[in-house]
Amino acid sequence: MLGLIGIGVIFAMVFGGYLLAGGKLGIILKSLPFEFMMIGGAATGAFLISNDSHGLRQTARDVGKVFKGPKWKPADYRDLLCLLFELIRLARSNPVGLEEHIEAPSNSSIFGRYPKIQSDHEAVDLICDTMRAASMNYDDPHQVEEVLDKRMETNRHHALHSSHALQSMADALPALGIVAAVLGVIKTMGSIDQPPEVLGKMIGGALVGTFLGVFLAYGLVGPFANKVRAVVEEDDHFYQLIREVLVANLHQHPANICIEVGRQNTPNGVRPSFTEIEESLRSLKQEAA
Repeated sequence: MLGLIGIGVIFAMVFGGYLLAGGKLGIILKSLPFEFMMIGGAATGAFLISNDSHGLRQTARDVGKVFKGPKWKPADYRDLLCLLFELIRLARSNPVGLEEHIEAPSNSSIFGRYPKIQSDHEAVDLICDTMRAASMNYDDPHQVEEVLDKRMETNRHHALHSSHALQSMADALPALGIVAAVLGVIKTMGSIDQPPEVLGKMIGGALVGTFLGVFLAYGLVGPFANKVRAVVEEDDHFYQLIREVLVANLHQHPANICIEVGRQNTPNGVRPSFTEIEESLRSLKQEAA
């Protein structure tokens, strides 16, 4: 919603101010289709050259994050802590019983209680791979922490591809706008024998190219790139929470302490309260009794 409001504010302020200042939209509207064809077409072509098919599909999906916002909501962080608590408690009381859950999480009754998390392959793989490694006595907390850091850095770099691609396009748009404007000037110079009022309109049309390139770069594509990056970084906290809890588990802290370590490392905006977690864990214990 905020994304749509922001776009509306941009268009209203830019073109509203132009009209209030006495500007006429006729020249812009007449030149806009051709200028947009040159600038938008060139930017799209450059984008196709710079990215493979996977990158194109990822960017198309990630543009939706500008309007949807982060995937993980406060309730999901609470559910994640409850899920990890159940798995840690089971790993310590019945290691053999844990295997069916980490080897086939899609059929797990524990993961099944949290369908949104269960449907996220990266979160599930991160949990299962780490707990599987611990069950194989690969339980040096420092080594596991290093492996998790490298894995998460790789995933973060991949997730930020769309942001980098959009920012590259934003950086190129002003220059492409100048190219379109120069072509408009060339066209104008070919009609230098025309009266001033005709030349004025032609020059105004040429300048629409410069305007459009800068407007698209700093008013739309650049903010889109920044928003995608912000959403990716915010969602990354969800996977960081998994890392914190599982590393704490390898240090052999009590299950409740492991969960509290994760809760304390959760950002303020999505951090569940201590009471909320205690009530959720108490309900899990009562169900298991």
